Amino acid sequence: MTLEACYNALGSDYKTALSRMGGSEKLLAKFARKFPNDPTMPALLEAFEGKDWQTAFRMAHTLKGLCANLGLDKLQQSSAELTEALRNTVADNADQLLEQVRADYDMTVGIINDLDE
Repeated sequence: MTLEACYNALGSDYKTALSRMGGSEKLLAKFARKFPNDPTMPALLEAFEGKDWQTAFRMAHTLKGLCANLGLDKLQQSSAELTEALRNTVADNADQLLEQVRADYDMTVGIINDLDE
């Protein structure tokens, strides 16, 4: 799968993501391929499981930022919603929001893993 096809499959704006990397498809592809190995999502899940809400907030916020930088729009949106749900107190729907983040993350990683070398 090409990088542009990957972004299209993710429902993300390829041209905007490309512009964030100075127009370098090589640079965007490099960072997109690194995303599945980033430790943020596992740390978010661990913090949630341990009810460490401060760390969970930080990890959700970090994930949101990573996704914004890479133009991973759907995951950026769901992680932004989770970030806000954890900002001051744990919202009643935080578990549901985490499940949406997990689903978006799994979809994103699955598609990125199909990128051509």
